[in-house]
Amino acid sequence: MITKAIIPVAGWGTRRLPITKIIEKSMLPVGNRPLVDYSVQDLIKAGVKDIYMVISNVEPCQVQEFYKDNLALNQYLIDRGKEDRLKLAKTLPDDVTIHYTVQDPAGKYGTAVPIAMVVEEYSINEPVLVFMGDDFIWNPDGESAAETLIKAAGDKDSAILGVEIPKEKVEKYGVLSAKDGKLVEVVEKPAPEDAPSNLINVSKYIMTPDLLKRIVKYVAENDFGPKDQEYMVTDPIDEYIKEGGVMKVAPTTGEYLDGGSVEGWLHANNVVCGKE
Repeated sequence: MITKAIIPVAGWGTRRLPITKIIEKSMLPVGNRPLVDYSVQDLIKAGVKDIYMVISNVEPCQVQEFYKDNLALNQYLIDRGKEDRLKLAKTLPDDVTIHYTVQDPAGKYGTAVPIAMVVEEYSINEPVLVFMGDDFIWNPDGESAAETLIKAAGDKDSAILGVEIPKEKVEKYGVLSAKDGKLVEVVEKPAPEDAPSNLINVSKYIMTPDLLKRIVKYVAENDFGPKDQEYMVTDPIDEYIKEGGVMKVAPTTGEYLDGGSVEGWLHANNVVCGKE
């Protein structure tokens, strides 16, 4: 059973400026909850007990504030006979813990970096779920994205979530090439006629200890400058597969909602609020 998950939420959210000057991107509201909480609740539903969030070194951290108890608010609700709202103010079950790792935005950059930081800091040597913090899968009447990944991975393999989109739109994404249900490679931003499928990568994974070690090694042994290239997690994933590792492809029946752009965020709000 997988009980640990990593969620990177650091970074400036520059695509969403100017609002991200004062609101962390992962805390932008969708309906009545912040973006990141949809992934957190999905992971909890799947049995995760320890969540490792990688946050920026900016204080106060809004993510931390959201996930801790607000004692003054709780007392206010009790004093005014509004105890029925206490459950709304409680954002984590008692048996779930969030651990925080601080990432300097001026340091190494890319999707592999926060994963490597957590694995090293907490000496993780077991399979973990990895979800990014600014998008989520909306599937209120079905299984969560985490549950889909867990079923696909089985007891020993890694897994990657695949979202089906119209093939004419794939050139904006990493597209999954698969054979017999296993990932062959992620093809970045192909022309529609060259795309191996219409399943896109939305950066939701199960990663085995072997893959996690490769990610740590990749970040440690490369020295990309800020204008060179990002430390992309798909690089060690490709190496892992080429050297015999198995990453199952797990198609989801849910809808992918992305808060990284204004248009995506507005669409996510309309979907969650039942207006689309």
